[in-house]
Amino acid sequence: VGRSSEGLGHVEVLVRMIDENGGTIAPGAFIPAAERYNLMSELDRWVINHTFAWLSKNSRKMAQLITTINISGQSLGDEGFLDYLIAMLSNYDIAPNSICFEITETAAVANLGSAVSFIKDLKSLGCKFALDDFGSGMSSFTYLKNLPVDYLKIDGSLVKDIATDVVNFSMVEAINQVGRVMGLQTIAEFVENQAILDKLEQIGVDYAQGFGIARPVPSKDFQP
Repeated sequence: VGRSSEGLGHVEVLVRMIDENGGTIAPGAFIPAAERYNLMSELDRWVINHTFAWLSKNSRKMAQLITTINISGQSLGDEGFLDYLIAMLSNYDIAPNSICFEITETAAVANLGSAVSFIKDLKSLGCKFALDDFGSGMSSFTYLKNLPVDYLKIDGSLVKDIATDVVNFSMVEAINQVGRVMGLQTIAEFVENQAILDKLEQIGVDYAQGFGIARPVPSKDFQP
């Protein structure tokens, strides 16, 4: 969300389930079940297939955007998932440098060896990576040094109160500074209003994401 000095904007793909009445089910209601029954890798494949198909049909509209897709911890541990992903990039003729894969800090730490190998293999093709939820509780700058990511997403639980909480402001500032020293671009989540955005600009965070920037829309209605 927003644009860097390179002129590239970012969008994140969000998945929703449709119930039998055509209503929308939020991920918090079905992702835990998919995790419990070891279906996340299958769900990740579905999201990648449908996203790449949509990107292939809308390549002109998406030319100046980096599309971010979330990858689960189960997929990091799935030996066939990397081959599937690379095959899909080729099948749909997707430029790897237009894709950013996002993994949570928790998943990366729990699957550290697999995560590092997975990231390096896809980065060698030109894909980008973001580490999500940094600052949510398991944060370790030591782990961060070992993960060759491009973007550091600062957890929304820290960001949402920075306009009124000096401790949260200082923590976001510290995470941003470490990211800067490491050559990472930073993304703040849960940016819900101008007061939060002003504080992030004061700190120097690169990107902002949240309802104060843009609300989710169906892919058919998306306009850059």
